[in-house]
Amino acid sequence: MQRLLALVLPTILCGYATAAASLPYALDATEVRDIHARALDRDYQLFVALPDSYRASSKRYPVLFVTDAGYAFPVARGIAQRLAKHAGLEEAIVVGLSYAKGDSPTYSRRRDYTPTVPAAGGHTSDMAGRAPAFGEADGYGRFIANDVFPLIAARYRADMQRKIFVGHSYGSLLGVQLLLTRPATFEHYILGSPSLWFDRGVLFEREQAYAKGHHDMRASVYFGIGGRETLAPGKKRSRSEEDADMVADLREFDAALGSHRYPGLTTRLEVFADEDHASVFPFLFTHGLRAYLKKER
Repeated sequence: MQRLLALVLPTILCGYATAAASLPYALDATEVRDIHARALDRDYQLFVALPDSYRASSKRYPVLFVTDAGYAFPVARGIAQRLAKHAGLEEAIVVGLSYAKGDSPTYSRRRDYTPTVPAAGGHTSDMAGRAPAFGEADGYGRFIANDVFPLIAARYRADMQRKIFVGHSYGSLLGVQLLLTRPATFEHYILGSPSLWFDRGVLFEREQAYAKGHHDMRASVYFGIGGRETLAPGKKRSRSEEDADMVADLREFDAALGSHRYPGLTTRLEVFADEDHASVFPFLFTHGLRAYLKKER
């Protein structure tokens, strides 16, 4: 019997170790909730991270709504928790907005985060049998307001008067779209490296249209971008992805907002000198939170 165990036990333990090693990693104190976008007739998920003090407290917390959740949710959750624990910032609920079920990330974000169907054609789809889709940011913004907000308000002790939008790249483009259509959707916007070149700079035109019809924009906006997100040497700047100077575009957009002197608008823009489009998000997110969340006493 002992000889049999000596032969078999290593095999059993090896199999157990292999099975254990293949288990997916799960983030502590997080939840996943399915949600149906009624007007869009699509299904999404919300990834929710609760503050460390949530279970032992009765207070309400500000809420971060983070686009591109597959990447940004774990990053935002980790940074928000560390800033609360080690830098004294307020704790917050973090809500990640997933891509649509059944869609690839590229397909979902192109459709949901962009304000228009680009005038220039030639786009291809990364999903077999499905044509490229763009221009549904307005509908997606309504989904956030009409479906996501009520669910979060009903299920969690969320301070819905302190909602923070977090977006980068196309996700930030969605935030700019909201700012120019329904700015009161969020109380604070963290907008990183927005793709203002999209559709030949259509949101520059919408910014001017907003200014003609409004005398105020009640919002707090933090803009962040990498210093290396500039035009490649030898190229002439234009409103196209290939020839865009994203730093110059953002400075121009921020200056346009400031020129109208909206009494209810505050903006701040930071350029992170040594960062590029892929590396800048953790920096701008950290500074964007510090620009809005208070320090605990």
